[in-house]
Order: sequence, then C-alpha cells, then structure tokens
Amino acid sequence: MENIKDKVVVITGASSGLGEAAARQLAALGAKLVLGARRMDRLEQLAREIGASNASIVETDVTCRDDVKRLVDHAVQLHGRVDVLINNAGLMPSSMLEKLHVEEWDRMIDVNIKGVLYGIAAALPHMIRQKSGQIINVSSVAGHKVGPGGTVYAATKHAVRAISEGLRQEVKAHNIRTTIISPGAVATELTQTITDPDVAAGMSSVYKQAIPPDSFASVVIFAMSQPEYVDVNEILFRPTSQMY
Repeated sequence: MENIKDKVVVITGASSGLGEAAARQLAALGAKLVLGARRMDRLEQLAREIGASNASIVETDVTCRDDVKRLVDHAVQLHGRVDVLINNAGLMPSSMLEKLHVEEWDRMIDVNIKGVLYGIAAALPHMIRQKSGQIINVSSVAGHKVGPGGTVYAATKHAVRAISEGLRQEVKAHNIRTTIISPGAVATELTQTITDPDVAAGMSSVYKQAIPPDSFASVVIFAMSQPEYVDVNEILFRPTSQMY
C-alpha cells in the first residue's frame, strides 16, 4: 500500500461497482481522486461518503471525447498533475450474434473501446510532460476467452488488451507505466446491461460465484503501490471457483 498517498487518480465509471470500490479504498489510503460518471447523484453521494477533501467529481460520458478530456484536465487544474488514470467505464449487453442487437454492439464499441482511447488521449499529454504516470485499463476474462453470446463484448475486451500492450511499448521513453486488469465474475451492475433473456439467465448462473468489487480495488492498489521502477503490466483474477 505504499506510493498511494497524495497520488492524483482519475477514475471513469466511478459511480458504482469496480470504480466505486477503487475510489473508496484509494481515498482511505490518502489518494486525491477525480471521479467521472454519468450519474451525478451517485457521484455526489460517493464524494460525501469518502470526504469532499479526497474527491472531486465531474459528469462524464466516456463516449464523448470532450467529456473525458474535461475530466482529466480538471484533475490537472486542481492538483497540477495526473498520476494515475483508471479507464474503468464499461458495459456488457451480451447476446448471440444472430439476434442482431446492432445498437448494443455499437454502444459496447463506443464505451469499451473508444472510451478507453479517449481516456488515453486525455491523459497522455500530461503524463508525457510530467515524465511519469500510470494508465490502468480494465479488460475482462472475456479479453482472454470467447464464449457464445459474448462475442462482441469479448472483442471489445481483447481490443483493450491490444491497445494497452501497444501503449506499453510506445511510452517507455516517457517513464509511464501501463496495467491491464482483467476481472472474472465480480459482483457489479455489469450484468444488468444484458437485455437478451437467454444470455442473462446463463450469466446469472456464472455470477452466483461472484466476488466483491473490493477484490478489484485490492488489485488496483497492488499495481499502483509498486516502486516506480516496477511496471505491473497485466493481472487476470477470478473467483477461486470460476471455471470460465
């Protein structure tokens, strides 16, 4: 848990689930948080609970590049730097391809891929100027394995891993660290984005073994707390009982 206090950390998708859990644990360790999400009421409540001195909030839709830039720029204006960006916002409206839920495919691509790229675009100039920083991108076990009904979601999470690996290689000269975190079944609102009843039923069965979102927060803290000369590039974690 070293190297956390006073770090300026920007988190997207911070209003619930993984982002909220990370925000709570990082605040407890003294990080300076700038939190983004669409649901301002949830962000406001979270900021009150963890302490206004620890958290600033910005309404953010990650599908809008200007929103993401405003979020990161706010952190720099407030604190003079951005040490860590956690690209966490994501959704999972999985379905069989034959159902042709094309609008849901488009939404996943916009949030899960373009949202990550917009985060990188917003943070990278500041981190290059600082000659330091860490970008943590959230993938999934689905970024390693593909299953029926999860094809497009898996494609977006494979893309996150590809983007992150390319980024890792490109930023070495700037002393920037990159981390991919791939969770398995973690208890969040993610499954609530599934509209296909058959896939939702199957996923509900998988998520009966889901572990708390604090498990993700602990992984984030591990990656962040390493000495600056240690770059933890990828962590895949699941419930002990999860087969997939």
